[in-house]
Amino acid sequence: MPVELHYHNDLGMATACSVMGARAAIDAGVDAYINTAINGMGERAGNADLVSCLLACLKSAGFKGKYKIDENIKLDRAWHLAKYTAYAFGIGIPMNQPAVGDNAFAHESGIHADGALKDRRNYELYDFEELGRGEPEIIETGRMITTGEYGGIKGFRNVYNNLEIEFKDEHEARNILELARYANVHTQKPLTASELRFIYYYPDIAAKIMTVSPYFEPVGAIKERLDAQIANPPECVI
Repeated sequence: MPVELHYHNDLGMATACSVMGARAAIDAGVDAYINTAINGMGERAGNADLVSCLLACLKSAGFKGKYKIDENIKLDRAWHLAKYTAYAFGIGIPMNQPAVGDNAFAHESGIHADGALKDRRNYELYDFEELGRGEPEIIETGRMITTGEYGGIKGFRNVYNNLEIEFKDEHEARNILELARYANVHTQKPLTASELRFIYYYPDIAAKIMTVSPYFEPVGAIKERLDAQIANPPECVI
């Protein structure tokens, strides 16, 4: 019988208990499933952090190469997932959070900086690239056009043009605009590039998530694209 593990972080040991509990279960001959939370968010002091548990299973001495995790897990999405979750909940990532905190790969003291520059393995158990980190982030400091609950078609098209996404006809553009408005009503925050891409590539799923009645019905070019997409879905949109 598989074992499910669910720990809270009241004593700062949620990740440790989760990983060691899973190890004991697997060594005993059964599968183990760890309940985790992105950025460790949860009741009271939180739950076992998703990324910390993954890295512990993949990188810890005595674990690496011996225990397997779901092959569908893509560790290189960790950074973007953590950042998006922090944005969505309005709760910042602690600067010393393993793997995704601002200081996770920061070195200042002389011996640390020297060692990291000579060989990152001196102080880093894993590469920031593995987590999807390392790309520069561009922050707009001038004019900013956004789209959302009160957005019009002109500004909406400008936002999607900046994402290098074009609409085939007016029906498609206005269908996606309607969904973007629904999304903004739900989040009450400016929509991120990932959210806007998701709405474009998966409008049927977005509609089911965000609309109740009347249900969103795609027409024109967007309907043709969705019908074709069932057979050939996009590989990656985030």
